[in-house]
Amino acid sequence: MPPERPERRLTKRPTPGLGALFRLPFRTPFRTLGPGSVSSLLKIALDVAYVLLTLITAVLLLLFVAAIFIPVSQYNITFTNDDGGTQQPLTRALVLFGVGAFSAYFGGFLLILRNLRMIFRTLTMGDPFQPDNVRRLREVGLILAVVTAGVWLAQGMVAARLAPGVMDSQGLGELLTPVFSVLVVFVLAEVFREGARLRREAELTI
Repeated sequence: MPPERPERRLTKRPTPGLGALFRLPFRTPFRTLGPGSVSSLLKIALDVAYVLLTLITAVLLLLFVAAIFIPVSQYNITFTNDDGGTQQPLTRALVLFGVGAFSAYFGGFLLILRNLRMIFRTLTMGDPFQPDNVRRLREVGLILAVVTAGVWLAQGMVAARLAPGVMDSQGLGELLTPVFSVLVVFVLAEVFREGARLRREAELTI
């Protein structure tokens, strides 16, 4: 009588979670997520930068309001370039444009830091794939695009008229790096959206 063959049972492989999908091919000597990780240190750095940028933006807004009332016609301003320098009277329009442009510039990055702080807070909690992070990354990309377009238009159109011959217009080639950064942010937003979808599906299957 031939010996009985051992019964073979088919077992279903467990579905890999989000950690397996986004696992690095090498082991890092430090933690990247959770309390006490690199994300928590970066969160602290973003908090400090956010406070400093808030103070700078507040000071610029106060200067903008003060420039409306303080007389500036008795002062001159000197623009320097490769050919030497050009001295022009300091007009109220020039002061308001300069202070307003810097206020909008720092204010835009203040909003970017605000969203990044919220994102790194979820990284510190060990739960990065939240639907709110997708919206935050899209807002970061949109604000970065608006700031980039504002700087390009301000230097190319407005500043060249206020200081003709001193400030050159920006070319399209100088927009390559900012545009690439904006595209990277929007791609990261889609990555986080896919991660949030996979997490939601994994929660439904449990």
